[in-house]
Amino acid sequence: MPTTQPIPARRPARRVPPAKPPRRQAPAPVEYPESDGKPMAETPIHWHATVDFTHPLMDRYAARRDAYVGSDMLMYWEEGNIDKRISPDVFVAFGPAREPERRVWKVWEEGLAADFVLEVTSRSTRRRDEGFKAQLYQRLGVTEYWQFDPTEDYLHPNLKGRRLGPEGAYEAIPLERRSGVLSGWSEVLGLELRPEGHALRLFDPALGEFLPTSGEKSGIIGLQAQTIGAVEAERDAVRAKLDEAEAARRAAEARIAELERRLAEADE
Repeated sequence: MPTTQPIPARRPARRVPPAKPPRRQAPAPVEYPESDGKPMAETPIHWHATVDFTHPLMDRYAARRDAYVGSDMLMYWEEGNIDKRISPDVFVAFGPAREPERRVWKVWEEGLAADFVLEVTSRSTRRRDEGFKAQLYQRLGVTEYWQFDPTEDYLHPNLKGRRLGPEGAYEAIPLERRSGVLSGWSEVLGLELRPEGHALRLFDPALGEFLPTSGEKSGIIGLQAQTIGAVEAERDAVRAKLDEAEAARRAAEARIAELERRLAEADE
C-alpha cells in the first residue's frame, strides 16, 4: 500500500506594505528685499520735501501705539510675490502697532496698506504716479492719495489730492486758496496741507499753527536750552548774592555779640 506523503502547508503570501506617499517639503520662506536699488528721491529738493513732511507726522503720532508713519519703505501687497511691491514716499496707517519697527511693509500681515499716502512727484515719475500708483492705491483701499510737485514740473497747482468715494473710486479733493495761500484738507490726518516754497507744510487749525519740521524743532530746542541756561545763570547769581548777604548777616551778628560781651565785662 503506497505511503501517502503529507502535503506541506502553504505559507501565506508575504504582504508588501503600501508605498508611503512622498513627503511634501515645506516651501522655502520668501525673502522680501528691503531695497529696490533705486534712489530715494529725484533731487535733494524732493528729498528735503519728503523728510520735512515725514518727521512732523512721526512727532505728531509718537504717543500713539496704533499709528505707523513710514517713508521710502517697500510695501508688498501679495504674499509670496516679491514683484508685487511699491515704495510710497510717505504713508500713514492707523490700526497696526507702531512697534516693533519693520524692515518692509506686508499688507497681508498688517491688515491694510495705508490710510494716507503722499508721493513727492516729478516729471520723471509723472506717468507712474498718475496712472499705476493711483490705480493700485485705490485697489488697496488707501483712503487718501496725495501728490506734491515741489519744483512744479507738471502739477499746476503743485498739490493734488484724491479721496475714496462711496463707490470705492477716487474723487478729487478740492483745494482752496485764501489770501494767496493754497491748501488742501486731509480728513484722514485732520490737518491742512499747504505748499510753502519747495516744502509741503502741515497746519493744525485746532492749534492755529504749523507742525514744526525737524529743523524748526531743533531751533526750538536750542532756544529752549538757551533760555534755560540764562534762567539757571540768573538763579545762580541770585543765590550767590543771597549767600553773600547771609554771610554778612552772620558776621554782623557775631560782631554785635562780641560788643555785647565787652560791655558786659566793662559793667563788672
